[in-house]
Amino acid sequence: MQEKESDKYWILSPEETLQAVHSKATGLTGEEAAERLKQYGENTLRKQKKDTQLMAFLSQFKNPIILILIVATGISAATGEWIDAMIILTIILASATLSFYQEYTAGNVIAELRAKVQAKSVVLRDGKPIEIASKEVVPGDVIKLSTGSLIVADGLILESTNLFVNQSILTGESQPSEKKPDKVREDASLEERTNCVYTGTSVQSGNATMLVVETGASTEFGQIADKLSLRPPETEFERGVRHFGYLLTEIMLVLTLIVFAINVIMNRPAIEALLFSVALAVGITPQLLPAIISITLSKGSRIMAKEGVIVRRLTAIENFGSMDILCTDKTGTLTEGTIRLDGAADVAGQPSDEVFRLAYLNATLQTGMANTLDEAIGASKDLDIGAVKKQGEIPFDFNRERLSVIVQEGGQYTMIVKGALNSILAICTQVAIDGSEKAMDEQILSGIQQHYEEWSGQGIRIIALAKKTVALQEKYTVEDENGMVLMGFLLLFDHPKEDISQIISNLVHQGVSLRIITGDNKLIALHTAEAVGLKVTGALTGSELMKLSDEALWSRIEATTVFAEVDPNQKERIILALKKKNHVVGYMGDGINDVPALHAADVSLSVDNAVDVAKESADFVLVEKSLEVLSRGIELGRTTFANTLKYIQVTTSANFGNMFSMAGASLFLPFLPLLPKQILLINFLSDFPAITIANDSVDKEIVERPLRWDIHFIRDFMIVFGLVSSVFDYLTFAVLFFGFDAKHGIFQSSWFTISVLTELLVLLVMRTQKRFYRSKPAPILLYSSIAVGIFTLLIPYLPLHEFLGIEPIQPLLLLSLFIILALYVIVTEIAKYYFYKAKAQPKSKKAPR
Repeated sequence: MQEKESDKYWILSPEETLQAVHSKATGLTGEEAAERLKQYGENTLRKQKKDTQLMAFLSQFKNPIILILIVATGISAATGEWIDAMIILTIILASATLSFYQEYTAGNVIAELRAKVQAKSVVLRDGKPIEIASKEVVPGDVIKLSTGSLIVADGLILESTNLFVNQSILTGESQPSEKKPDKVREDASLEERTNCVYTGTSVQSGNATMLVVETGASTEFGQIADKLSLRPPETEFERGVRHFGYLLTEIMLVLTLIVFAINVIMNRPAIEALLFSVALAVGITPQLLPAIISITLSKGSRIMAKEGVIVRRLTAIENFGSMDILCTDKTGTLTEGTIRLDGAADVAGQPSDEVFRLAYLNATLQTGMANTLDEAIGASKDLDIGAVKKQGEIPFDFNRERLSVIVQEGGQYTMIVKGALNSILAICTQVAIDGSEKAMDEQILSGIQQHYEEWSGQGIRIIALAKKTVALQEKYTVEDENGMVLMGFLLLFDHPKEDISQIISNLVHQGVSLRIITGDNKLIALHTAEAVGLKVTGALTGSELMKLSDEALWSRIEATTVFAEVDPNQKERIILALKKKNHVVGYMGDGINDVPALHAADVSLSVDNAVDVAKESADFVLVEKSLEVLSRGIELGRTTFANTLKYIQVTTSANFGNMFSMAGASLFLPFLPLLPKQILLINFLSDFPAITIANDSVDKEIVERPLRWDIHFIRDFMIVFGLVSSVFDYLTFAVLFFGFDAKHGIFQSSWFTISVLTELLVLLVMRTQKRFYRSKPAPILLYSSIAVGIFTLLIPYLPLHEFLGIEPIQPLLLLSLFIILALYVIVTEIAKYYFYKAKAQPKSKKAPR
């Protein structure tokens, strides 16, 4: 393959690279971009091969047991039993169609939801900056980058201002790498290519303009994507379901082989025995479990979307329902999020127009990351700055916690810096007092600290301002921020939300405790916590955290509700400490400084207007930054989880009981207790109501506390109620065999009927911990169960009953079956009462993870 001129673009100048990709500094035109999108395809790591409907349908037959059954059915047809073979194949096809429809619909719902929160990029098109979906970025595009930007393509830096990029995902570097538009040598490694940026990395600080050279699978990240584990870590719920499913399937396959062997030993036809055994395996394995989970979770995600919670990672819904601690910043969550400028003061605490003017120049002339602080400063008053010319900028970053702008007024050049108080004090050697500059001393620092504590105690946030005269130079760097003169302070206030106290109370009632993690000072954080009614049992600052070992932090973490003055890495450390104490931890964040904590949390939440890298790191994106929306999302997450567990519990107990019954029946009956086609029809009919369980209502008591996957609970549930089911199966056998002297035809018809009705009833009875008549099921679940029950009773009188091997049941026998069903419901209700009573004690304990 001929090497392109742009293949080693890091050795080219910006002008040479622009020429190589046939672009210009003002970007592409709309027509050029559209043409290149057709040529190169969407900017995605893998081509988005959405399964066709045919492929999605064929995937329903991946189950090896289904394949074995199809082969066995083919053998049966070849030996002359073609009518039975056709009936069995029809049932298999109908069941696959039902599962396909539900899963395909669920997949479309998730695709629609994810499209609502796709990453965006600011590109130059026709010379103007516009925001487009990142998947529409093409080679030759010119992209604007700022703090928090997620880099969505590989390319060359055209120009930059103090640009630092986190590229640890590619190079493993722990520290951000500085990027600037310089040529590098041809054999430079990825980390040495300081003039390039790559897909999957993010802007830590600064701003830049980049030229896109490679997109999609052609990027560095795309080329190694197949070697990377791009799938998010498996959740506790996924892992539990998978292991339990493996265990259950293995047990059933072993017992099915035993049933097959018994039938062969009893000299029954081998093909008939094979069909019976494999059909039994199909009928009793939890084959619908993946579909039920997918359907239930997609249904939950659709409801969440209507409530303002967009699900980015479907399987995280379970963790949402399990969450028992929520960590959040205070701004915009506990408070209105609208920063109000209460005034500007000099070092002595007196109102100062000069301090405000400096802040106004800094806020309105900076071109880095957009933020509410600068918007509030600019909106509070309109000053005429026409004579002021910007000469340079040192963008904000979360390590320095300050932002510098260099301006020219007349023949003088001034650096104006604003930022966190301690950050500004660290670079100041003088203060402006009464129109003159004085050296910083302990007395002045003491006075500043006194003002700071007084304002912070009132919930007022402090931003410090400093300036100094500088010489004109081509570029200003962080090293130039020294020897500054402290000018004064901005006083900012963010009111608590009116209803936040009630919302926090609701979260506590849901079993979710709140932790405040903020970069603001401790006094403001404590004032906010008090104002919103959050009970403070302990507080730690970032400096105090640095002195604590991990073990010491673990011992204090439970009793600490406020963490203040913390940096991004400390946020992550707090999350990990809470997880170490066996909590399921949620974290809500919207800035680049929140990304480490978002990655560490069990449940990561962001908001629609968050920086790209935060949204891409989150499991859920909230349409609005509100704990009220979050509280509703928690309830919906628990509802979704509870409905998934319903199916797991009912199915595993029924499967366990059926294994005992089938194994026992094969030992003493001189004929097959059920025909293979009857077993499959039972399975098919019971699928209809089971698949509607995603729409079922959940008892209020269930969603009042966090739900956790507990394999021991499900195992006990399976054994207890499986044995109850088997007892009534054997009772049915006794009534049929000894009471009515039922031969194989009527025996099979009777057990077929009671098996379907039993599965329908157990779903309605076991869907709730209450008495079944005290908990109203969803209409679709109830009506589908009734419809299937009526159809089952009508089958002996329909034209196909002879092909299915089902005979009409005499009234007295049918009445006996109904009595058995009534007894089954009564005994199940009694067993359910004592089972949940015995399990009630562990509720106050944490479930094992």
